[in-house]
Parts: sequence; C-alpha cells; structure tokens
Amino acid sequence: MSTLGQLLLTGVPGPRLDPETAATFRRIQPGGFILFGRNIESPLQLRTLIDDLRSVCSVEPIVTIDQEGGRVSRLKLIGNEPPNANQLRDRNDLELITRHGRITGELLRMFGFNLDLCPVLDISFDDEADNSLRGRCYGNDVAQVNRNAGAFNDALRATGILSCGKHFPGYSRAPLDAHHELPVIALSREELEAHELAVFRHFSGSVDSMMIGHAMYPSLETENVPSSLSKRVITDLLRGELGFEGLVMTDDLDMGAILNHHGLEETIRLAITAGNDLAMICHRVACVEEAYGFLNKVPRAYLDRALASVARFKARMVPADAWDEAEFRRRDGEVRQLRSDTLGAEFADLRSPEDGKRSPVEVY
Repeated sequence: MSTLGQLLLTGVPGPRLDPETAATFRRIQPGGFILFGRNIESPLQLRTLIDDLRSVCSVEPIVTIDQEGGRVSRLKLIGNEPPNANQLRDRNDLELITRHGRITGELLRMFGFNLDLCPVLDISFDDEADNSLRGRCYGNDVAQVNRNAGAFNDALRATGILSCGKHFPGYSRAPLDAHHELPVIALSREELEAHELAVFRHFSGSVDSMMIGHAMYPSLETENVPSSLSKRVITDLLRGELGFEGLVMTDDLDMGAILNHHGLEETIRLAITAGNDLAMICHRVACVEEAYGFLNKVPRAYLDRALASVARFKARMVPADAWDEAEFRRRDGEVRQLRSDTLGAEFADLRSPEDGKRSPVEVY
C-alpha cells in the first residue's frame, strides 16, 4: 500500500462516515482529518465519527479541529463557547489563559482529537480589520502575543494535545480575506522582522506544527507565488532561518486565494516541493483522491522528507481518553465557568457579539 496519502489532511463530508467515503479513505490512507461544524451533531456522535475515522486507517491519523475560542470554536455546537483571544487579552490575567489551554486540551481528548489548530500567533494591529482574524489574536504587539499565546500553548500541550502556530509568516495586516481572494502584504523585510516574524521566531521551538497562510509577501518571495506554496518562505525562512523542526502544513487549499489562481495538480506539487509536510483540503473531499494521484508526480526526495516529518509528529500523539458523557459534561461546565470568569456571570450563557459579524464561511 502506498504511503503517500500520509501527506494529505482532509475534511470529512458529514457527521457520519458513509461507506463510499470510508472506502476512499481506506484506499488513500490520509495522514489526518480536519473536522468542522458540518461534522458535529452531538457529543457521542462526534466521538463515534472520530473512532470510525481511526478505524479505516492503518497508521494512526492526525485528528484535528479549530478550537480557539469565540466564533472559531467548533465544539460550541454541542457545548459552551469559550472566550476568544481578544477577550482574554483584555482581561490581562494569565491564569485565565492557562485555564483556557488546559480545559481546551482536556475537552479535545474526550473526543479523540490529538492536534488543535491554534494558537493564532498573528498580532492584531487593528481589532476591527476585516480579514477573518477579528477576535482571534492574543495581543496588539510582539510581547503581548508571546506572553498570552505562550500561556495557552504551554497549557494545551501539557494535556497531551499538540499545537499549531498560525498563520505564518504573519497574516493580520492582510487587506482582505484569503477565504475569498489572495491578499498582498506589502511590508518590508525589516517591518516583518520587527513584528510578525519576531513572534514566529519566539515560538519556533515551542509549537508542534506551523500552518502557512495564503498571502503574497513581495519582500519574502520575488516570484508570483503565495506564501503557502513558496520554498523561500517555508524551506528557506521557516525551516532555515527560524530553525523550525516540527510539522508544516498549508492552510486550506480550498480557499479562494489558491483556487482562483492554481489548478489542483500544480497546487499539490508546489505545496510539497516548497517544504510543506501536509496539504490541507477541507471542503472538496471528492478531490482528495485526485490530489493523492498527483502526489505521485512529486520528486521522491521531497516526498520522503515530508513523510519522515509526518512520522516524527505522529510518534508524539497521545491516545484519546475513554468516552464518558458525564465527564464531558463536567469538562464542558469548566468552559462555561471560564467564560463567566472572563466576561462576567451575565455573559456565561450568551454567544459572543462578534458572531453577528461572522464570515459566511468557516474561518481557520
């Protein structure tokens, strides 16, 4: 059986693993799965889905989700919504952030997740910027992000859940949302070094994986190539200059920033040869088998490098906790208490006001 499917992180069509999709996953043997709101109906259903996904894999899969806080909290569909990063930032209490990391990790282990796609390491230069990051940033400067995101990251990892820094090399000054189109971030290398890259350099030894955002950075890449498909950004900068040795993944290759400019075959080739270990396809699940075929056209040396990185990452994953509905309810109750302690008791059972501004697509 080919191992190339290990380089794909795929979405799942719905809340249950249908026979056709199960057969596809058995053939491809994807490296991992990313779940969204469309996959979540109830606590037991979610745990069953993850157990079923694991059962079709001969190699233990990465199972991941975006469980940040606020509007980017997939589990709020079956439980309480945690405070978001901005709200925790504004309280300026590391104990609350540390609790958030611990509670998040313990909750994810109940379902069988082994990777959380956070913390967001972007700096919020404008809390109202319309680029999908509203409410998701832990600070307005380098020191604040390092302090707050660091507390969350350490607490999350202490539970056994692996972490992911995003969105390298720094996305918050994007003038538009990459879910729809490719932004150009026309900052000098000096500006990036002083702010965005200073944060990612700080975390290069303490997050387990990095997600590469979709944007054009003329000061980092002279060709017409987005950061997520750029060898200069991933291999030369992230791997070389910053010394990052963990897992590297693209952001969702189903975003308009990529779909509007590149075909699938070119995207897969560029993603792996640039230095990514995982190519993420979140929504066009029917295209995963096609992407798997295109991996055969990537030079073997790049494939072997990526496969070795995925294997090293998987060696650090921990098993799920035993399922217990009452224990899930207890852990979910801690989320509610954290929300109350952060925002006040009167907001314990309310959704964040920002939900009214949420994007028509799920952000990550």
